Amino acid sequence: MALYLGIDLGTQGLKCVVYNGNTRKIVSRSSYNYDILPSPVAGRAEQHPDTWIQATKVAVREALSRLPRPADVCALGVSGQQHGLVALDQQGQVIRPAKLWCDTESAEEAAELSGKLGITLVPSFTLTKLLWLKRREAASWSRLAAVLLPGSYLNYWLTGEQAMEAGDASGTGGFDIRSLTWDEGALGHVDPELRGKMPRLVGPNELVGTVLPHVAEELGLPPGVVVSPGSGDNACSALGAGVVSDGQLVVSLGTSGTVFGKSSRPVIDPSGGIAPFCDATGGWLPLLCTLNCTKPVEDVRACFGMSHEEMSALAEKEAPGCGGVSYLPYLVGERTPNWPHATGVIAGLTPGSLRPGLLYRSALEGATLGLLGGLRRMQHLGMSAREVRLVGGGSRSALWRRIVADAFQLPVRLPLESESAALGAALQAAACHSGT
Repeated sequence: MALYLGIDLGTQGLKCVVYNGNTRKIVSRSSYNYDILPSPVAGRAEQHPDTWIQATKVAVREALSRLPRPADVCALGVSGQQHGLVALDQQGQVIRPAKLWCDTESAEEAAELSGKLGITLVPSFTLTKLLWLKRREAASWSRLAAVLLPGSYLNYWLTGEQAMEAGDASGTGGFDIRSLTWDEGALGHVDPELRGKMPRLVGPNELVGTVLPHVAEELGLPPGVVVSPGSGDNACSALGAGVVSDGQLVVSLGTSGTVFGKSSRPVIDPSGGIAPFCDATGGWLPLLCTLNCTKPVEDVRACFGMSHEEMSALAEKEAPGCGGVSYLPYLVGERTPNWPHATGVIAGLTPGSLRPGLLYRSALEGATLGLLGGLRRMQHLGMSAREVRLVGGGSRSALWRRIVADAFQLPVRLPLESESAALGAALQAAACHSGT
């Protein structure tokens, strides 16, 4: 029996699944929650990579503890939150907490690089964070020897190898999605020596390495477990959701909201609204990302002290459109549109509008309409859309599913496995291990 481990290193926690390659079923799962480091600085969103290592140790051990034969695990893959800057020194040690995808402190640097490159780079992209580091933390910059992202850092801890594949690399802002190589010109706008600090690139079917013996012992893994290249969380989610052809879209309702789909060609959006990502198979994955999706909904719920089930029941009694009440949910600024310093707005309030169900529904609709704008932009750029596969924590809400179907006017399908990114990482590990 061949078992494959899939790890999804997210913003609010780490999830782990074990996939049976013979029965094609998930046979164990676990999770570990954590949060962003508290900070009084506006726009700052950081985590220490040690948190991810601790989460991996706990979650993997827990998932393996439920297996009759943990020794059957052959390979693992890692899905990682994209863009986050993990800065390492010459000894491979972390220099400072990682600046995450949702950190907008580099808005000034993003605007400057956008002007130099002739494209729109939002503060999420790693390149803007590197320029911020050079400008704002000279001591940290002087120690910088290697640049990794969250997923590739976890692979480095597992194997001792510094490597990255195109799906994750395409989220840095310093990668050429046509030639699938590092963009020396873009990297040079930050520093002429930056290219030498970027990791080697591997293909989607190449193994990064083998789990180090002492790490395998800590995790409870058998010797010789190999590690696939992994990818960004959205690329892995596409694999796990079965998005394999043009016209299939994934809408993910999580901390961030995303809409993305497989493309047989690179899609370049001069406005920067649609990110020019690669997928985890050697193709492309144009994507729109919003910073505010489930959090505004959760804030409304917490404000009234009810459960999501209670709030949904009240929201179902409200008419679509909420009687003209519109919630622009830009609580942490926004990536699309590129308004890093924006704040949220609830407009159209009249006497009696402050009802829990109405405000809850307006948050659901506001998050959904931001994603709908992404679909419209993709179609304008020539992408087709014939169905939506809905994933993420928000997809568990029947009301939210209906709102997405009504807004997108497309069939909405729910993958059997909601943890599509972790499953996608496990499927990639299985493919790399078996050579299929």
